[in-house]
Amino acid sequence: MAVAELNSAFTKTHFHSSQLSFLSRSVPKHQHCDFPTLHRTQQHARISCSVTQNQVQAPAVQIQEPKSKSDCYGVFCLTYDLKAEEETKSWKKLINIAVSGAAGMISNHLLFKLASGEVFGPDQPIALKLLGSERSLQALEGVAMELEDSLFPLLREVSIGIDPYEVFQDAEWALLIGAKPRGPGMERADLLDINGQIFAEQGRALNAVASRNVKVIVVGNPCNTNALICMKNAPNIPAKNFHALTRLDENRAKCQLALKAGVFYDKVSNVTIWGNHSTTQVPDFLNAKIDGMPVIDVIKDRKWLEEEFTEKVQKRGGVLIQKWGRSSAASTAVSIVDAIRALITPTPKGDWFSTGVYTDGNPYGIAEGIVFSMPCRSNGDGDYVLVKDTEAELLAEKRCVAHLTGEGIAVCDLPGDTMLPGEM
Repeated sequence: MAVAELNSAFTKTHFHSSQLSFLSRSVPKHQHCDFPTLHRTQQHARISCSVTQNQVQAPAVQIQEPKSKSDCYGVFCLTYDLKAEEETKSWKKLINIAVSGAAGMISNHLLFKLASGEVFGPDQPIALKLLGSERSLQALEGVAMELEDSLFPLLREVSIGIDPYEVFQDAEWALLIGAKPRGPGMERADLLDINGQIFAEQGRALNAVASRNVKVIVVGNPCNTNALICMKNAPNIPAKNFHALTRLDENRAKCQLALKAGVFYDKVSNVTIWGNHSTTQVPDFLNAKIDGMPVIDVIKDRKWLEEEFTEKVQKRGGVLIQKWGRSSAASTAVSIVDAIRALITPTPKGDWFSTGVYTDGNPYGIAEGIVFSMPCRSNGDGDYVLVKDTEAELLAEKRCVAHLTGEGIAVCDLPGDTMLPGEM
């Protein structure tokens, strides 16, 4: 994919530190919008243009030395002099965030949260690298235009394209949202094969061009299997850097427990989603807490916990589609934000979060070689460790769901009457 490069020279105008200088112009497809803190050192041909008060000069191809100001690329280019912006002195080093399925509804909610600083913080500049398809390229251009029109000062760069080997270059976070949905009459095996090819290619691209420590969150369903495929095709990236998104399921479980207990959701902690992001998942109420107390001591309706609670969490997405006629794009975007924050913010003492991760070396006896949602903690550096202090209880519960993990007939030795739906 060719990238048209634009180098813009501006007639200097004096502004207050909060004011910006803009350049807007059109270029061919496969665009790249670059904002100013990045400096390039290689010589290469550029399309140069200058802006005067009344006109935009026709571009001319020339070879030139890199200038002190960063290059401008793409549909629109926003630049301003960082040296004149006092508030940027404390900004962190720019990070590259790749998003697939960037023209879809989930991304439409997510990208603006990322660009605003809501996710990584008010002092963290970002570059967004948006991956789409040939069919969605014009929509990606529209997304880039909206991002630019929103004037997010932390958004230093936007690039769009259809080639993952270009879009994923130097990515430090990869949010893989795009996947083919299951259509009427489509066999599950066919869907797995189609999406498997997509995620295999994206895994190879990440392996080739992304940061060696890129964190990958797979959202496109079936996300557990897609995460496994992507991981297996990226052998140079640590396996534990791959996640399947089950945070939305955790959020749904917290919501149901809070509603039943008559408390606000922030009182609910230690919720685990076990297994697959599907209707076979097991939301764990045995180890969950409400205001620091075991859920089973707060919610006395054991039948509701064992039956209705589990089913509500498992089938929440389907009910939402029936009610609204569309999938849960907004809440999925929020859960992606929560999943990222869980990795870049130290986990509150005694709590944990759910994420689908590779099972090799897990302490719960779960079969190795798959991606399975389990309880994790993080010290805020983007990494995580599996929770071990509840191992005995969790292993007992895991034996109760053996039929859901491919390990034979379920055998329960839980204390008290804690039978879950489907247990033998």
